[in-house]
Amino acid sequence: MILRALAGLGLAAVLAASASAQTLEGSPARLKAHMDVLAADALGGREAGKPGYDKAAAYVAGQFAQLGLSPAGDAGSYLQRVPLVTYRTAAAGSGFSLRRPNGTTVALAIGADWAPGAAPEAVTTVDAPLAFAAYGVVRPGRDDYAGLDVRGKVVVLLAGAPAELNSEERAHFRSAATKRTLAGARGAVGVLFLESANDRKQRPFRAAPARGASWRGKDGRAFQNGAPFLGTVSLEGAAKLFEGAPSGWAAVSAAAAAGDPPRFSLPGRAAVTVRSDVTLLESANVAGLIRGERTDEVVVLSAHLDGLGVHAPEPAAPSPATAAPPRPLVDAVHNGAMDNASGVATLLEVGRAFRESGRRPRRSVLLLAVTAEEKGLVGADYFARNPTVPRSAMTANVNLDMPILSYDFGDVVAFGAERSTIGEAAARAARRAGVKLVPDHRPEMNLFTRSDHYRFVEQGVPSVFLMTGPGNGGNAAWDRFMAERYHKPTDDMGQPLNFTAAARFARVNYEIARELADAPERARWKAGDFFGGVFGSPGAGSEAEPAR
Repeated sequence: MILRALAGLGLAAVLAASASAQTLEGSPARLKAHMDVLAADALGGREAGKPGYDKAAAYVAGQFAQLGLSPAGDAGSYLQRVPLVTYRTAAAGSGFSLRRPNGTTVALAIGADWAPGAAPEAVTTVDAPLAFAAYGVVRPGRDDYAGLDVRGKVVVLLAGAPAELNSEERAHFRSAATKRTLAGARGAVGVLFLESANDRKQRPFRAAPARGASWRGKDGRAFQNGAPFLGTVSLEGAAKLFEGAPSGWAAVSAAAAAGDPPRFSLPGRAAVTVRSDVTLLESANVAGLIRGERTDEVVVLSAHLDGLGVHAPEPAAPSPATAAPPRPLVDAVHNGAMDNASGVATLLEVGRAFRESGRRPRRSVLLLAVTAEEKGLVGADYFARNPTVPRSAMTANVNLDMPILSYDFGDVVAFGAERSTIGEAAARAARRAGVKLVPDHRPEMNLFTRSDHYRFVEQGVPSVFLMTGPGNGGNAAWDRFMAERYHKPTDDMGQPLNFTAAARFARVNYEIARELADAPERARWKAGDFFGGVFGSPGAGSEAEPAR
């Protein structure tokens, strides 16, 4: 029986799996050691563009070298330079005036009628007609731009997305980046977003500074994928904007609530100036390649290396005592132990498992630690658009971001698994590691669109985001972490951490990577999948349209 099983699976594969399992069984101490380094106060929270991040990148590059990975960065190094630009609304100098068809001009007041946006240029000036395009959705069965010429115009859009879309598609279309991209592709010169009545119920309208980040191209200019963000218009400002339109703002709001808002050109022209404070930074992704039997196909394993840096100390949780002394201040360093030193440590141990398996993978495997995730998935976007391997070679991406490693998990979630053949591979791999693959247990959070893997999705690469699952106390562990430690200085190495579970999570990731690397065919989008249809696939078709 054992001999027949070995023959069916391949003796080399069984021995490799056994060797890797032994490697990862010994990895709890190594995982802790990696996290101790990456989450240390000395690294200052690993903020992209700061010295602490550079130290973290040097550590990861050194580990890649020790593991014998081939450098896959720039100029024979492990580092891919990522020139960054961050920006926020300047304190003064922005303005918005509406010129009506009769020649009168109405100024929209900052803080009452609109809040200025921000752009990666010090000054953005637009003088153009306006058009209202509902939610700005373009998909099979719905095109909010149908019959509406927005070339050379400022597009005005509702916040959010239609309720009839499934959660992941709704998250895609409610994204400001998606709205700007679709508007820009149709020739719009700027985008204004509209405050909703629900927004007003949750908080008062105010002109809070808008923030953003991007990367710079070879010409030194910031990459902008879409029309510039000119600002958000309040309910009061919207009434002025829609005055004299085919439908007034009250009628449009009612139609939007009913699910079918109209689309039309707005009267007059908008003269908008947005001023931004712009900062140029330098950072780097860290990339190491496990060379497979073929180098024209590459499985990418990613995890973000950056964190939130150092911020002003904040009060600790209040004491339940009635006459409690003043609350002490917690330290200012956002160490990012779980988010995401744990993901990077896992990445390093997966690399070790490949090296010690004694078997070269069929496809090459790229280990990628990316910068500036906390600034908007910027480092992943830079790599996905400027890969150091051929674009057509990227067959799949598995991303690791903030696995909750404080409990003895027995299941995992691969967000997006049902959208591509990665799902079946992940299920088989999880079983080999002794855990179950379960469906997305928090669809309302739209996690499929919120981590670095989504930048690979946007370039057509089938991708998933792997997380420890809800079973055996996982839901409670998640809620506790989000309430007490997420994006707080308390996400440090002093929190309860289960390194035996961390080693099991590394084993799951190795098994998935090995499955994808050795499979007879590269990963593909499922036939008819929305994201596969929107973004295509680099170098391969969907299941319905195989590569030629």
